[in-house]
Amino acid sequence: MSEYDAGPVAALRRIAFLLERSRAETYKVKAFRAAAATILPIDPDDLAQRVDGGTLRELPGIGASTAEVIEAAVEGRTPDRLAMLEKDVGGPLVSGGTKIREALKGDLHSHSDWSDGGSPIEEMAFTAIELGHDYLVLTDHSPRLTVANGLSVERLKKQLLVVEAVNEHLQGSFRLLRGIEVDILDDGSLDQTDEMLARLDVRVASVHSKLAMDREPMTKRMVAAAQNPFTNVLGHCTGRLVTGNRGQRGQSNFDAKAVFEACRDNNTAVEINARPERRDPPTKLLQLAIDLGCLFSIDSDAHAPGQLDFQVYGCERAEELGLDPDRIVNTWPLDKLLGWANR
Repeated sequence: MSEYDAGPVAALRRIAFLLERSRAETYKVKAFRAAAATILPIDPDDLAQRVDGGTLRELPGIGASTAEVIEAAVEGRTPDRLAMLEKDVGGPLVSGGTKIREALKGDLHSHSDWSDGGSPIEEMAFTAIELGHDYLVLTDHSPRLTVANGLSVERLKKQLLVVEAVNEHLQGSFRLLRGIEVDILDDGSLDQTDEMLARLDVRVASVHSKLAMDREPMTKRMVAAAQNPFTNVLGHCTGRLVTGNRGQRGQSNFDAKAVFEACRDNNTAVEINARPERRDPPTKLLQLAIDLGCLFSIDSDAHAPGQLDFQVYGCERAEELGLDPDRIVNTWPLDKLLGWANR
């Protein structure tokens, strides 16, 4: 077995990352992240003594699988589970999209365990840093999406304090931005108070309910949202699902030309949602939005740290259609992004 010197915490986090990247079920991942959190504060010599004495599993949250990983890493060996994952799912996710991925400076759509994500805020931020981002927008859900534990005004206020604390800890090397994925209500208004929306850095507005609404009212609903001065990004516009454990779902019916023109005329970016199960907008609509002159945001819509790597799926699609990177708002430096988002 090959030598390994990155340490047991790094091994556990890398296993979790690769599992998430391959869209493994959350329950299969949590044990590895929990084990990493358990051993992080333990002195390396003390941890080595536990390995020698066979007492690792006396620690909370350390089971047979995670103990095996820790033991191998402490002894300088590549854990079998890590080697297998690197071989099976550690390579490039796609064959293209490299140039646009290299141009991206951040991700405008991500979720934490404050709503329906699987990991703490700080873990999302640390992984974004490891992927080379300058910034990440935290966009947990708004109140009406109760199935996703959407944030009330009070919970959102508390989350903003956590974001501030994370940024203080990072001391300017990276910026976690205050955001929201706000529901577009039936009449096109947004599911959060203007006061709270004004306190945020970036806002993604998405339809999550009544996706089968008739064409005319759905068009009016989406146009109204695109015209709202608080809306920065129109998220996963058709709402479709093309694969994955949630099954398949057809796309919403609306006048795409009218919606994309409203986005263009109001400097609202059209999201290229990079989740493999979404691929939203479909290629025909994405080409229409490009032809109409829209701005874009290529987002992972990550619900776990490893899913932040999904962005490259959207980058490949954008590159295939010849999208100019300058029209992708998350290729912009932070100051320009914030100026656009809070114009």
